[in-house]
This record gives sequence, C-alpha cells and structure tokens, in this order.
Amino acid sequence: MRIDRVAMAATRPARRGTALGLVLAAALALGGCGAALRFEPQAPGVHTVRKGDTLYSIAMRYDQDWREVARWNGIAPPYTIEVGQALIVDEAQVTPATTAANAPGVVVGGKPSPTAPGARPLPRPKPPPQPPPTSRYAWDWPARGPVIARFRPGIATAKGIDIAGERGDEVRAAFDGKVVYVGSGLVGYGRVIIVKHDDRYLSAYAHNDRFLVEEGATVKRGQAIAAMGLGPGQRPMLHFEVRLDGRAIDPLPLLPKR
Repeated sequence: MRIDRVAMAATRPARRGTALGLVLAAALALGGCGAALRFEPQAPGVHTVRKGDTLYSIAMRYDQDWREVARWNGIAPPYTIEVGQALIVDEAQVTPATTAANAPGVVVGGKPSPTAPGARPLPRPKPPPQPPPTSRYAWDWPARGPVIARFRPGIATAKGIDIAGERGDEVRAAFDGKVVYVGSGLVGYGRVIIVKHDDRYLSAYAHNDRFLVEEGATVKRGQAIAAMGLGPGQRPMLHFEVRLDGRAIDPLPLLPKR
C-alpha cells in the first residue's frame, strides 16, 4: 500500500505539460455536455493522496468504510493508490463539477483519476446507524492500564477509549489481523497503527512512542505491536478505537471484563 518510487516519479514536473493538455482536452470534450470543469487540488468530498497514505488510513480519516471508498474510485485489490491521486471520499458531497473533473482522462490535483470508464452512479444516502452486531472475535485488551476516557458518540475526540500506563509499556493487538497502516498522517492520533481483522472490523492504536511492526505484517491477538507514547497533555496513554464498516463503535462491550 505504500507509494513506491515509480508512483512518486509520476508526480515530477516533467509531466505537467501532458497533464495540462489532458485537462484542456477534457474541458473541450465536456463543454458540449454542459458540465463545468473545476481544476482543484482538494474539492469537497475529494482527498488528494499524500505520501504515506493508505486506502485504510484515508477511509478512517473521513469516517468511511474502506470498501465504499474503493468502490467509488474503481480501486480493485490490492488497493494500490498513488501520491497526487484524487479520491472521492464522500460521494454525497461530490458536485457535478467535481464529478466531471474526476472523469477518466481528466486531471485533478495533478494526477489522472483512477475511476473506471462510464457514468458515475448517483450518490446513495447512508443508511441509518444500526446497533453493531456481536463480534465473533475473542478480543483482548490492547494495554494493561485503567480506562481514563470512554467512547462518546458524536464527539470527534472520543471515538474510542483511552488507557493509561507508563511510557514504553507494550501495546498489543486486540485480535488477529493484518497491519494496514503504520504512520503519523492522521491528525490528532500521533503515531498510529491500524489493523484489519476482516472486511468489516478495523482497530486503531494511537499515541505510540515507537512501532514494533511494519505495514503488511500479520499479527496475532496479544502480540506486542508498539510501545506506548504520550497523548494529550504529555500523559502516557493508548487511544484505542474499533471501526465497524467505517464507523467508530464503543470498544468496551467487545473487551473482556476486568
């Protein structure tokens, strides 16, 4: 999922002339359809891929299901993305002008859109929130300390729980899975790890001091994946989240009682 050197080379200035030509050609082609073309690096509902981004970290940033983000942008396994690529991250916010700018062959933010050919379907409204199903997993605590902050629905800074400890304490995988993001590109999370458990469940481990695993690694429940770092107020803690279909849910009902 990381961006390789070939992908980085695609963003070099030498390609700007070609990119501009594609924009102008697309503008002429779309003019007859009455669609307005906007050349914007970051339009509403669109994310421009940055170095270190993965499909999963982008979906988490916008509270979206990674499968929907992949579908909106025509991204197939192994879900490779490139620096500078414009991705739709909220279909409901995408305007006709933005849709036109994301048509195949049109450059947005300096990169051709990955969207498959053909007309884009109308945005589908999100279904109302449903109670999360009982997880089939036997989750384990990701850290040993006490819970000092709980999950609060609708609060941007309380999408999970905070667990206190000492700096350097082990942070452990709550269940088996694959590491799909390791980095510090999510604002407010510090150094964070995202683990994919299946197509529906992800878990996130934030405010780490150092990482003990790399992207792509397979981890087991209870395996040490990071060392605890400092959270808000320079207090040693782990911020732990569980995402179900892209939405943050309360992790406590999934964890064994202490």
